[in-house]
Amino acid sequence: MKLTILGCHSATPRWDANPTSQVLEMRGHLFLVDCGEGTQMQLRRNKVKFSRIKHIFISHLHGDHFFGLVGLISTFRLLGREADLHVYGPKGIKQAVVFQLKIAKSWTNYSLFFHELESIEPELIFEDDKVSVTTIPLDHRVYTNGFLFKEKPKERTLDYQAAQKAGIHHTYFQKLKQGEDVENEKGETIPFETVTDNPPPIKSYAFCSDTAYFPQIVPQIKEATVLYHESTFLESHHHLCDPTKHSTAKEAGVIAKKANVGTLILGHYSGRYSDRSLFKKEAEIVFPKVELAEDGKVFDF
Repeated sequence: MKLTILGCHSATPRWDANPTSQVLEMRGHLFLVDCGEGTQMQLRRNKVKFSRIKHIFISHLHGDHFFGLVGLISTFRLLGREADLHVYGPKGIKQAVVFQLKIAKSWTNYSLFFHELESIEPELIFEDDKVSVTTIPLDHRVYTNGFLFKEKPKERTLDYQAAQKAGIHHTYFQKLKQGEDVENEKGETIPFETVTDNPPPIKSYAFCSDTAYFPQIVPQIKEATVLYHESTFLESHHHLCDPTKHSTAKEAGVIAKKANVGTLILGHYSGRYSDRSLFKKEAEIVFPKVELAEDGKVFDF
């Protein structure tokens, strides 16, 4: 599981501060999460292959989270893309994108699918045999979802020498990896635990931006491997949280502690602060394992 931060700042883009966008690599997938202005430039800078992006998840329809989408869709067309592209986002995202493509006469030469979201309850929106993606309803000024990306359980690891020693025919190896007992060549039942090892722990990634302090999300993100939580403000500007529906770094730390996540990544910083280390210090008051998002930073979990 690898996370590349393309942008992690709030509101308007600046030469040294890109709005929200990130790429999550998980079990062979390359998911694009939010697509603020300039995302395609950041994809190039970070050497992310455009052709590997088949699913884009948009949290909400504020410009710093989706104004780069139509440009990226258009660039895919210019690059001769043929693979399908799926976009998941709030109701209205299809209208916003299609209108711009229509007046620019820039229809895609690939299939473009929109999956519009309206539910205020967690909703499974993508699933295959390796990964599932579920919405995390958040508390913001407009309809907003976070996303929980979770691996499916992996197969057990076969101890090949132990299996051979136990006299198990190779045709039964797959059943062993799936957690089934089998018979050896003598007709003896061999418990799968004796010739296989437990699979690696399931990894999960919870993306939560933008939102006010919202402890209702805790049960859903419990024990997540990594939590990305917005931290627009420091405690000195806590009075701005309620009218803007954003969080402080300390509040993000409280959510991480309540959910007992593995690592907390802070982002979506307000441009009023020059020293981002203060965000880390405030979150660490309540939660010890804190990382700071930075444009271009790669987290390899």
